[in-house]
Amino acid sequence: MILRPAGPADTPAILEIWNAIIRDTTVTFTSIEKTPATFAALVADRRARGREVFVAEDAEAGGVAGFASYDQFRPGDGYVHAMEHTILLGPSARGRGHGRALLQRIEDHARAGGAHTLFAGVSGENAAGIAFHARMGFATAQRYPEAGRKFGRWLDLVLMEKRLG
Repeated sequence: MILRPAGPADTPAILEIWNAIIRDTTVTFTSIEKTPATFAALVADRRARGREVFVAEDAEAGGVAGFASYDQFRPGDGYVHAMEHTILLGPSARGRGHGRALLQRIEDHARAGGAHTLFAGVSGENAAGIAFHARMGFATAQRYPEAGRKFGRWLDLVLMEKRLG
């Protein structure tokens, strides 16, 4: 596995992973699929503010196996040291260490940029995501009942936190 910053050639593979998760799961509450233009804007915006989008490249998985990124948790200067991340993996990459490696890369990058706290907003239905973050040292900060809605049902949001100190 190779971890590296995402490049323009990675966009189709990243969107294939992300849009399948948007279409088919409650891992994310959004139902609006990403386009090459919206993804390019996301990457440019994050990089302009010192953040990054990383990919895990795996020959066995056929190229890009997953990706991760982070950005400021909430707008405003009071939150400049608090970040929130996203990690999404393709089906063939799950359970193979790609998520751990990507999260470690995000933590290191965010810490080097002055981040103090890293948050994960995890769907209450995503037991694997909650367990993964707990194994990686995140603690549940709050559970927000029925904070989102998708597929005609209300979904809880579990906010998990890790101090990077």
